[in-house]
Amino acid sequence: MAEGAPQGRPVIRDALLAGVPHGFFTGIGFEGPPAADLLVPGGQLVRLRQVHSARALPVTAPFAPGEEPEADALVTATPGLVLGVVTADCAPVLLADSVAGVVGAAHAGWRGAFGGVLEATLAAMETLGAERGRIRAAIGPTIAQASYEVDAGFRQRLLDAAPANAAFFAPGARADHFQFDLPAYVRARLEAAGVGRVADTALDTYADSARFHSFRRATHRGEPTYGRQFSLIGR
Repeated sequence: MAEGAPQGRPVIRDALLAGVPHGFFTGIGFEGPPAADLLVPGGQLVRLRQVHSARALPVTAPFAPGEEPEADALVTATPGLVLGVVTADCAPVLLADSVAGVVGAAHAGWRGAFGGVLEATLAAMETLGAERGRIRAAIGPTIAQASYEVDAGFRQRLLDAAPANAAFFAPGARADHFQFDLPAYVRARLEAAGVGRVADTALDTYADSARFHSFRRATHRGEPTYGRQFSLIGR
């Protein structure tokens, strides 16, 4: 369940991660990367060059500017680090095992989720002492099914991988088109991988232009597509 943003701070927190420094920052009104110490006093922000991969990296220190590796998830057990991913329709997923003191942040678009980025994130967290049954995962603002039309080829690719994926598609308004439920797909991958508890903020980036950037909305409107929002979690 999403909690409202504190006045003056464009950030959304999920009750499932209560007690863990985290935030899904809105894109509108907060165009630059949020300061890590908004979450952790004196915290250091760690970022990646995101490429829609299934690569998840354990980290113990920030990367030098311009030397960020290509990957789509970060995990850490190092106090003072704040992990950050950026999205604009893809699913940001923040994860924590508070007993082990391990946190993770993943960028899960359909390619990354389909390719295994969530499972890779869990495996990386396990190398630091996390246990899947203790991990809590919150899915941040993401394009919703009602806003995400795909063609028959997209649907068939997921059905070829697993016929049960048909559950994530609804008929579209046009022939041979379907509405894809990305957050439900992400949730199902997390649950199938053994995550103890999963929450979805249920906020649609496409529909909520007052708060969120959306790559698809900008494309449909012929607007610039460079806007993104940050999602952060810290130790």
